[in-house]
Amino acid sequence: MIPLDIVKVFIPAAVTFVIGMAITPAVTHYLYRHQMWKKRGGKIGLDGKPTELFNNLHTERETGTPRFGGVVVWGSVAIAVFFISLLSLTTSIPFFDELNFLSRGQTWIPLGVLLLGAMVGLVDDLFEIRGEPAGGLSLRKRLVIVALVALACAWWFYAKLDVSSIAIPFFSPRELGILFIPAFIIIALAMYAGGVIDGVDGLAGGVFAAMFAAYAGIALFQNQIDLAAFCASVVGGILAFLWFNIPPARFYLSETGTMGLTLSLTVVAFLTDVLGGGAGIAMLPIIGIVLVATVLSVLLQMVWKKIFGRKLLLISPLHHHFEAAGWPNYKVTMRYWVVSIVAAIIGLSIALLI
Repeated sequence: MIPLDIVKVFIPAAVTFVIGMAITPAVTHYLYRHQMWKKRGGKIGLDGKPTELFNNLHTERETGTPRFGGVVVWGSVAIAVFFISLLSLTTSIPFFDELNFLSRGQTWIPLGVLLLGAMVGLVDDLFEIRGEPAGGLSLRKRLVIVALVALACAWWFYAKLDVSSIAIPFFSPRELGILFIPAFIIIALAMYAGGVIDGVDGLAGGVFAAMFAAYAGIALFQNQIDLAAFCASVVGGILAFLWFNIPPARFYLSETGTMGLTLSLTVVAFLTDVLGGGAGIAMLPIIGIVLVATVLSVLLQMVWKKIFGRKLLLISPLHHHFEAAGWPNYKVTMRYWVVSIVAAIIGLSIALLI
């Protein structure tokens, strides 16, 4: 007999996938009908100058492929969560009560930041396609918003949930006291920085799917069933997105996807840390090794140019370097997926051993 907890995790993932597949044709029709893509391709580097090599590789795709693909992910997750919850409230069928995974202790915060980040990202995408302010919200404004959301979450963990430490694998948790709050914010900002991995057809979706799947397994092992179901539902939404985003992409995940997903993943990592009796934060650099490499490649490029006066990589982040070196974008995507899946398996295995 299949344990009910396993069913409660897998059914939301399947429901979210079906919902995502169902809403995507309408989303696609709207995006193409209203030409929801950048009207002028290319981007400006951190030094204020056009990134010529990147622009040569991506300008044509950027001006013909809609943004807002993240709507499929968070939209299908939101519909699934509230649909199942509504069935639980309006029917007397015990199965729906068991299936309902909307709970204050485990899913309110990750779902809330997923939707909040998605809304901010949606505004940024709207500015991006309209060209005002130039390039959407500035990086500084987006970082401030992410920091403020992280601050609110950190305060909740610290003041309401009485969490002030981070687990260290095979050792006692490290007590941080009030420093727990800035630590939370720094991790959230680092995760958000990894969101620049979006930009190659299907790349970000596969990476995030592997990461959320790993944390679904960790949460399930910790008996945080509602949290595991939430992570699995996100995977279902991402898989629906990927169905339509395998090269050539029908739309990009864009800011409305990456901001919500990175913020939500940060909260999930903390929920599977001391609160869950595990080491969710320590597993983050392993499970998210591709995001770590992405952020480090950007930082190394900046430092290298500052010190030596030349670039270390052809383009940063790293996935664009491989494109510039001649890899087809589908090869970059598939190899990143493989690395992400292997990293997720390794991180999950270590988490289960701790």
